[in-house]
Amino acid sequence: MSQMLALTIVLAILYIGDIVATRTKAWIPSVFVCAVLFLIGYWTFFPKDIVSIAGIGPVVATMLMYLLITNMGTLLSLKELKNQWKAIVISLAGIVGIIAILFTIGALLFDLKTMIVAVPPLVGGVVAALVMSEGASAAGLEDLAVFAIVIYVIQGFAGYPITSIVLKREAKRLLKEHQQGNIQSVTQVEDVEQASEQPKLFRKIPTKYNTEYFKFFRLALVGLLAYGTSTALAPVVTVNALVLCLVFGVLASTFGFLERQPLQKANGFGFAIMGLMLFIFDGLKQASPEMLMRIIVPLVVSIVLAVIGMYIFSFIAGKVLKVSPNLAFAVSLTALYGFPADYILTNEVVKSSTADQKEREMLLSHMLPPMLVGGFISVTITSVILAGIFVNWL
Repeated sequence: MSQMLALTIVLAILYIGDIVATRTKAWIPSVFVCAVLFLIGYWTFFPKDIVSIAGIGPVVATMLMYLLITNMGTLLSLKELKNQWKAIVISLAGIVGIIAILFTIGALLFDLKTMIVAVPPLVGGVVAALVMSEGASAAGLEDLAVFAIVIYVIQGFAGYPITSIVLKREAKRLLKEHQQGNIQSVTQVEDVEQASEQPKLFRKIPTKYNTEYFKFFRLALVGLLAYGTSTALAPVVTVNALVLCLVFGVLASTFGFLERQPLQKANGFGFAIMGLMLFIFDGLKQASPEMLMRIIVPLVVSIVLAVIGMYIFSFIAGKVLKVSPNLAFAVSLTALYGFPADYILTNEVVKSSTADQKEREMLLSHMLPPMLVGGFISVTITSVILAGIFVNWL
Protein backbone atom coordinates (compact mmCIF):
# COMPACT_ATOMS: atom_id res chain seq x y z
CA MET A 1 0.00 0.00 0.00
CA SER A 2 1.37 3.42 -0.98
CA GLN A 3 1.79 6.20 1.57
CA MET A 4 -0.82 8.43 -0.04
CA LEU A 5 -3.39 5.63 -0.23
CA ALA A 6 -2.82 4.79 3.45
CA LEU A 7 -3.05 8.47 4.40
CA THR A 8 -6.27 8.92 2.40
CA ILE A 9 -7.91 5.89 4.02
CA VAL A 10 -7.08 6.85 7.61
CA LEU A 11 -8.10 10.47 7.06
CA ALA A 12 -11.39 9.28 5.55
CA ILE A 13 -12.02 7.33 8.76
CA LEU A 14 -11.36 10.42 10.89
CA TYR A 15 -13.75 12.43 8.71
CA ILE A 16 -16.46 9.77 8.92
CA GLY A 17 -16.11 9.92 12.70
CA ASP A 18 -16.63 13.69 12.60
CA ILE A 19 -19.71 13.33 10.37
CA VAL A 20 -21.35 10.78 12.66
CA ALA A 21 -20.56 12.86 15.76
CA THR A 22 -22.02 15.97 14.11
CA ARG A 23 -25.14 14.21 12.83
CA THR A 24 -25.84 12.59 16.20
CA LYS A 25 -24.91 15.75 18.15
CA ALA A 26 -22.07 13.86 19.87
CA TRP A 27 -24.29 11.06 21.19
CA ILE A 28 -22.00 8.81 19.13
CA PRO A 29 -18.51 10.29 19.62
CA SER A 30 -16.10 10.47 16.69
CA VAL A 31 -13.40 8.57 18.59
CA PHE A 32 -15.79 5.65 19.10
CA VAL A 33 -16.73 5.53 15.40
CA CYS A 34 -13.09 5.74 14.33
CA ALA A 35 -12.08 2.97 16.74
CA VAL A 36 -14.76 0.65 15.31
CA LEU A 37 -13.73 1.40 11.72
CA PHE A 38 -10.04 0.87 12.46
CA LEU A 39 -10.82 -2.44 14.16
CA ILE A 40 -12.86 -3.60 11.16
CA GLY A 41 -10.05 -2.47 8.88
CA TYR A 42 -7.40 -4.40 10.78
CA TRP A 43 -9.58 -7.49 10.70
CA THR A 44 -10.04 -7.27 6.93
CA PHE A 45 -7.69 -5.52 4.51
CA PHE A 46 -5.58 -3.00 6.49
CA PRO A 47 -1.84 -3.69 6.68
CA LYS A 48 -0.87 -3.78 10.34
CA ASP A 49 1.39 -0.78 9.88
CA ILE A 50 -1.06 1.39 7.92
CA VAL A 51 -0.59 4.33 10.31
CA SER A 52 3.21 4.19 9.98
CA ILE A 53 2.86 3.85 6.20
CA ALA A 54 0.69 6.99 6.27
CA GLY A 55 3.59 8.82 7.94
CA ILE A 56 2.71 8.79 11.64
CA GLY A 57 5.26 6.56 13.34
CA PRO A 58 6.16 6.40 17.03
CA VAL A 59 8.81 9.15 16.75
CA VAL A 60 6.37 11.56 15.10
CA ALA A 61 3.65 10.71 17.63
CA THR A 62 6.03 11.37 20.52
CA MET A 63 6.93 14.78 19.08
CA LEU A 64 3.24 15.66 18.66
CA MET A 65 2.48 14.53 22.21
CA TYR A 66 5.17 16.84 23.63
CA LEU A 67 3.82 19.79 21.64
CA LEU A 68 0.16 19.07 22.41
CA ILE A 69 0.57 18.55 26.13
CA THR A 70 2.75 21.64 26.52
CA ASN A 71 0.13 23.54 24.53
CA MET A 72 -2.58 22.09 26.78
CA GLY A 73 -0.76 23.47 29.82
CA THR A 74 -1.29 26.98 28.46
CA LEU A 75 -5.04 26.48 28.88
CA LEU A 76 -4.61 26.35 32.65
CA SER A 77 -3.28 29.07 34.91
CA LEU A 78 -1.71 28.33 38.31
CA LYS A 79 -4.89 29.70 39.84
CA GLU A 80 -6.94 27.32 37.71
CA LEU A 81 -4.84 24.32 38.82
CA LYS A 82 -5.51 25.25 42.44
CA ASN A 83 -9.17 25.58 41.58
CA GLN A 84 -9.20 22.03 40.16
CA TRP A 85 -8.32 20.29 43.42
CA LYS A 86 -11.83 18.84 43.44
CA ALA A 87 -11.21 17.23 40.03
CA ILE A 88 -8.02 15.68 41.40
CA VAL A 89 -9.86 14.23 44.41
CA ILE A 90 -12.69 12.91 42.23
CA SER A 91 -10.25 11.33 39.77
CA LEU A 92 -8.44 9.57 42.61
CA ALA A 93 -11.78 8.48 44.09
CA GLY A 94 -12.71 6.88 40.78
CA ILE A 95 -9.40 4.99 40.76
CA VAL A 96 -10.05 3.76 44.31
CA GLY A 97 -13.46 2.60 43.05
CA ILE A 98 -11.84 0.56 40.26
CA ILE A 99 -9.41 -1.10 42.67
CA ALA A 100 -12.06 -1.78 45.32
CA ILE A 101 -14.56 -3.42 42.93
CA LEU A 102 -12.03 -5.44 40.93
CA PHE A 103 -10.14 -6.69 43.97
CA THR A 104 -13.38 -7.88 45.61
CA ILE A 105 -16.07 -8.84 43.10
CA GLY A 106 -13.62 -9.25 40.19
CA ALA A 107 -11.26 -11.46 42.19
CA LEU A 108 -14.19 -13.68 43.22
CA LEU A 109 -15.38 -14.10 39.62
CA PHE A 110 -11.95 -14.75 38.12
CA ASP A 111 -8.62 -14.78 39.93
CA LEU A 112 -6.52 -12.18 41.69
CA LYS A 113 -3.71 -12.13 39.11
CA THR A 114 -6.14 -11.32 36.32
CA MET A 115 -7.39 -8.35 38.32
CA ILE A 116 -3.86 -7.26 39.20
CA VAL A 117 -3.05 -7.12 35.49
CA ALA A 118 -6.35 -5.38 34.69
CA VAL A 119 -6.18 -2.42 37.09
CA PRO A 120 -3.24 -0.32 35.75
CA PRO A 121 -4.38 -0.42 32.09
CA LEU A 122 -7.94 0.37 33.17
CA VAL A 123 -6.68 3.39 35.07
CA GLY A 124 -5.15 4.63 31.88
CA GLY A 125 -1.98 4.82 29.94
CA VAL A 126 -0.20 2.76 27.35
CA VAL A 127 2.91 2.76 29.55
CA ALA A 128 0.99 1.02 32.32
CA ALA A 129 -0.40 -1.52 29.85
CA LEU A 130 3.07 -2.29 28.48
CA VAL A 131 4.57 -2.64 31.98
CA MET A 132 1.86 -5.12 33.01
CA SER A 133 2.07 -7.00 29.71
CA GLU A 134 5.83 -7.44 29.99
CA GLY A 135 5.51 -8.40 33.65
CA ALA A 136 2.87 -11.02 32.88
CA SER A 137 4.96 -12.40 30.03
CA ALA A 138 8.03 -12.65 32.29
CA ALA A 139 5.90 -14.54 34.80
CA GLY A 140 4.83 -17.01 32.10
CA LEU A 141 1.26 -15.66 31.97
CA GLU A 142 0.96 -15.26 28.20
CA ASP A 143 -2.83 -14.81 28.09
CA LEU A 144 -2.60 -12.10 30.73
CA ALA A 145 0.20 -10.43 28.76
CA VAL A 146 -2.22 -10.13 25.83
CA PHE A 147 -5.06 -9.20 28.19
CA ALA A 148 -3.17 -6.13 29.44
CA ILE A 149 -2.79 -4.73 25.92
CA VAL A 150 -6.31 -5.55 24.75
CA ILE A 151 -8.00 -4.09 27.82
CA TYR A 152 -6.11 -0.85 27.15
CA VAL A 153 -7.14 -0.60 23.49
CA ILE A 154 -10.75 -1.68 24.09
CA GLN A 155 -11.72 0.20 27.25
CA GLY A 156 -12.43 3.39 25.33
CA PHE A 157 -15.41 1.67 23.71
CA ALA A 158 -17.11 1.93 27.10
CA GLY A 159 -15.65 5.28 28.07
CA TYR A 160 -16.41 7.29 24.93
CA PRO A 161 -20.22 6.94 24.71
CA ILE A 162 -20.84 7.05 28.47
CA THR A 163 -18.73 10.19 28.82
CA SER A 164 -20.57 11.81 25.93
CA ILE A 165 -23.93 11.07 27.56
CA VAL A 166 -23.04 12.43 31.00
CA LEU A 167 -21.29 15.50 29.57
CA LYS A 168 -24.36 16.32 27.47
CA ARG A 169 -26.47 16.14 30.63
CA GLU A 170 -24.01 18.40 32.42
CA ALA A 171 -24.01 20.85 29.50
CA LYS A 172 -27.81 20.97 29.58
CA ARG A 173 -27.75 21.73 33.31
CA LEU A 174 -25.09 24.43 32.93
CA LEU A 175 -26.94 26.11 30.06
CA LYS A 176 -30.12 26.25 32.13
CA GLU A 177 -28.21 27.77 35.06
CA HIS A 178 -26.46 30.23 32.73
CA GLN A 179 -29.72 31.35 31.11
CA GLN A 180 -31.12 31.98 34.57
CA GLY A 181 -28.10 34.16 35.35
CA ASN A 182 -26.77 31.86 38.07
CA ILE A 183 -23.35 31.09 36.53
CA GLN A 184 -20.89 32.84 34.23
CA SER A 185 -17.75 31.85 32.36
CA VAL A 186 -14.72 31.09 34.52
CA THR A 187 -11.86 33.50 33.79
CA GLN A 188 -8.73 31.40 33.40
CA VAL A 189 -6.14 34.07 32.67
CA GLU A 190 -5.78 37.80 33.04
CA ASP A 191 -7.90 39.81 30.59
CA VAL A 192 -4.82 41.63 29.31
CA GLU A 193 -3.25 38.32 28.37
CA GLN A 194 -6.41 37.19 26.58
CA ALA A 195 -6.57 40.42 24.62
CA SER A 196 -2.91 40.42 23.64
CA GLU A 197 -1.53 38.36 20.76
CA GLN A 198 1.95 38.60 22.23
CA PRO A 199 3.04 36.79 25.40
CA LYS A 200 4.20 39.12 28.18
CA LEU A 201 7.95 38.50 27.80
CA PHE A 202 7.87 39.25 24.06
CA ARG A 203 5.42 42.14 23.97
CA LYS A 204 8.09 44.60 22.83
CA ILE A 205 8.92 42.43 19.82
CA PRO A 206 6.98 43.47 16.70
CA THR A 207 4.10 41.10 15.97
CA LYS A 208 5.51 40.31 12.52
CA TYR A 209 8.43 38.52 14.20
CA ASN A 210 6.17 36.28 16.27
CA THR A 211 5.91 33.84 13.39
CA GLU A 212 4.58 30.29 13.36
CA TYR A 213 8.15 28.99 13.60
CA PHE A 214 8.83 31.13 16.65
CA LYS A 215 5.73 29.69 18.35
CA PHE A 216 6.80 26.14 17.48
CA PHE A 217 10.32 26.90 18.71
CA ARG A 218 9.12 28.13 22.10
CA LEU A 219 6.78 25.14 22.49
CA ALA A 220 9.62 22.75 21.66
CA LEU A 221 11.96 24.55 24.06
CA VAL A 222 9.49 24.16 26.93
CA GLY A 223 9.07 20.49 26.00
CA LEU A 224 12.85 20.10 25.99
CA LEU A 225 13.08 21.62 29.48
CA ALA A 226 10.42 19.16 30.67
CA TYR A 227 12.34 16.23 29.15
CA GLY A 228 15.63 17.43 30.60
CA THR A 229 14.13 17.86 34.05
CA SER A 230 12.62 14.37 33.92
CA THR A 231 15.99 12.91 32.90
CA ALA A 232 17.82 14.82 35.64
CA LEU A 233 15.38 13.60 38.28
CA ALA A 234 15.50 9.96 37.08
CA PRO A 235 18.26 8.79 39.48
CA VAL A 236 16.23 10.08 42.42
CA VAL A 237 12.58 9.85 41.40
CA THR A 238 10.73 8.88 38.23
CA VAL A 239 8.63 11.74 36.89
CA ASN A 240 7.00 11.27 33.50
CA ALA A 241 8.29 13.92 31.08
CA LEU A 242 4.78 14.42 29.68
CA VAL A 243 3.51 15.29 33.15
CA LEU A 244 6.25 17.93 33.35
CA CYS A 245 5.22 19.22 29.91
CA LEU A 246 1.80 20.04 31.36
CA VAL A 247 3.31 21.71 34.41
CA PHE A 248 5.90 23.63 32.40
CA GLY A 249 3.21 24.70 29.93
CA VAL A 250 1.24 26.21 32.79
CA LEU A 251 4.33 28.00 34.13
CA ALA A 252 5.43 29.21 30.69
CA SER A 253 2.04 30.79 29.98
CA THR A 254 1.75 32.19 33.51
CA PHE A 255 5.11 33.97 33.29
CA GLY A 256 4.59 35.14 29.71
CA PHE A 257 6.94 32.86 27.74
CA LEU A 258 4.04 31.23 25.88
CA GLU A 259 0.75 32.75 24.79
CA ARG A 260 -2.46 30.85 25.34
CA GLN A 261 -2.90 28.00 22.83
CA PRO A 262 0.25 28.72 20.78
CA LEU A 263 -0.23 25.55 18.71
CA GLN A 264 -3.58 26.82 17.43
CA LYS A 265 -2.04 30.23 16.66
CA ALA A 266 0.80 28.52 14.79
CA ASN A 267 -1.81 26.69 12.68
CA GLY A 268 -0.50 23.32 13.87
CA PHE A 269 -3.15 22.09 16.29
CA GLY A 270 -5.35 20.27 13.77
CA PHE A 271 -2.43 18.36 12.29
CA ALA A 272 -1.08 17.48 15.74
CA ILE A 273 -4.44 16.10 16.90
CA MET A 274 -4.79 14.16 13.66
CA GLY A 275 -1.39 12.52 14.06
CA LEU A 276 -1.87 11.65 17.70
CA MET A 277 -5.33 10.15 17.18
CA LEU A 278 -4.04 8.00 14.32
CA PHE A 279 -1.24 6.70 16.54
CA ILE A 280 -3.74 5.83 19.28
CA PHE A 281 -5.94 3.91 16.85
CA ASP A 282 -2.80 2.14 15.64
CA GLY A 283 -2.88 0.25 18.96
CA LEU A 284 -6.01 -1.60 17.81
CA LYS A 285 -3.91 -3.70 15.44
CA GLN A 286 -3.02 -5.86 18.45
CA ALA A 287 -6.63 -6.95 18.98
CA SER A 288 -7.23 -9.88 16.62
CA PRO A 289 -10.60 -11.74 16.68
CA GLU A 290 -8.93 -14.88 18.06
CA MET A 291 -7.27 -12.92 20.82
CA LEU A 292 -10.51 -11.26 21.82
CA MET A 293 -12.40 -14.56 21.93
CA ARG A 294 -9.94 -16.00 24.44
CA ILE A 295 -10.28 -13.15 26.88
CA ILE A 296 -13.66 -11.64 26.03
CA VAL A 297 -15.42 -12.56 29.28
CA PRO A 298 -12.84 -11.21 31.78
CA LEU A 299 -12.34 -8.23 29.44
CA VAL A 300 -16.00 -7.19 29.37
CA VAL A 301 -16.65 -7.98 33.03
CA SER A 302 -13.54 -6.06 34.17
CA ILE A 303 -14.54 -2.97 32.21
CA VAL A 304 -18.15 -3.12 33.45
CA LEU A 305 -17.02 -3.53 37.06
CA ALA A 306 -14.53 -0.69 36.65
CA VAL A 307 -17.23 1.66 35.34
CA ILE A 308 -19.54 0.69 38.22
CA GLY A 309 -16.75 1.30 40.73
CA MET A 310 -15.95 4.68 39.21
CA TYR A 311 -19.59 5.71 39.26
CA ILE A 312 -20.15 4.78 42.91
CA PHE A 313 -16.98 6.37 44.26
CA SER A 314 -17.15 9.49 42.04
CA PHE A 315 -20.79 9.97 43.03
CA ILE A 316 -19.85 9.87 46.71
CA ALA A 317 -16.88 12.22 46.17
CA GLY A 318 -19.05 14.56 44.11
CA LYS A 319 -21.69 14.69 46.82
CA VAL A 320 -19.11 15.49 49.49
CA LEU A 321 -17.40 18.14 47.34
CA LYS A 322 -20.68 19.52 45.95
CA VAL A 323 -19.83 18.67 42.35
CA SER A 324 -22.66 17.58 40.05
CA PRO A 325 -22.91 13.77 39.65
CA ASN A 326 -22.60 13.98 35.85
CA LEU A 327 -19.40 16.04 35.89
CA ALA A 328 -17.91 13.92 38.69
CA PHE A 329 -18.62 10.72 36.75
CA ALA A 330 -17.20 12.24 33.54
CA VAL A 331 -14.00 13.27 35.32
CA SER A 332 -13.51 9.76 36.71
CA LEU A 333 -14.23 8.21 33.28
CA THR A 334 -11.21 10.00 31.80
CA ALA A 335 -9.19 7.13 33.28
CA LEU A 336 -10.49 5.01 30.38
CA TYR A 337 -8.93 7.13 27.64
CA GLY A 338 -7.09 10.29 28.84
CA PHE A 339 -5.77 12.97 26.49
CA PRO A 340 -6.58 13.84 23.69
CA ALA A 341 -9.89 11.98 23.80
CA ASP A 342 -11.03 13.94 26.89
CA TYR A 343 -10.33 17.20 25.04
CA ILE A 344 -12.10 16.04 21.87
CA LEU A 345 -15.15 14.60 23.63
CA THR A 346 -15.68 17.76 25.69
CA ASN A 347 -15.39 20.01 22.65
CA GLU A 348 -17.76 17.83 20.62
CA VAL A 349 -20.39 17.98 23.35
CA VAL A 350 -20.01 21.75 23.73
CA LYS A 351 -20.33 22.36 20.00
CA SER A 352 -23.42 20.15 19.77
CA SER A 353 -25.08 21.72 22.82
CA THR A 354 -25.29 25.34 21.63
CA ALA A 355 -24.46 27.53 18.64
CA ASP A 356 -23.94 30.63 20.80
CA GLN A 357 -20.23 31.43 21.16
CA LYS A 358 -20.61 32.95 24.64
CA GLU A 359 -22.46 29.86 25.86
CA ARG A 360 -19.79 27.62 24.35
CA GLU A 361 -17.08 29.57 26.18
CA MET A 362 -19.05 29.23 29.41
CA LEU A 363 -19.44 25.46 28.96
CA LEU A 364 -15.78 24.98 28.10
CA SER A 365 -14.64 27.05 31.07
CA HIS A 366 -16.66 24.86 33.46
CA MET A 367 -16.17 21.44 31.85
CA LEU A 368 -12.80 21.32 30.07
CA PRO A 369 -10.35 22.13 32.93
CA PRO A 370 -11.62 19.38 35.29
CA MET A 371 -11.71 16.88 32.41
CA LEU A 372 -8.11 17.65 31.42
CA VAL A 373 -6.81 17.60 34.99
CA GLY A 374 -8.72 14.40 35.79
CA GLY A 375 -7.27 12.66 32.76
CA PHE A 376 -3.72 13.59 33.66
CA ILE A 377 -4.07 12.51 37.26
CA SER A 378 -5.36 9.07 36.28
CA VAL A 379 -3.81 8.20 32.91
CA THR A 380 -0.47 9.99 32.98
CA ILE A 381 0.45 9.79 36.64
CA THR A 382 -1.47 7.26 38.74
CA SER A 383 -1.60 4.43 36.19
CA VAL A 384 2.20 4.38 35.87
CA ILE A 385 2.62 4.40 39.66
CA LEU A 386 0.16 1.53 40.06
CA ALA A 387 1.83 -0.49 37.30
CA GLY A 388 5.19 -0.12 39.02
CA ILE A 389 3.67 -1.50 42.22
CA PHE A 390 1.33 -4.18 40.84
CA VAL A 391 3.85 -5.74 38.44
CA ASN A 392 5.80 -6.95 41.48
CA TRP A 393 2.74 -8.92 42.64
CA LEU A 394 2.64 -11.25 39.61
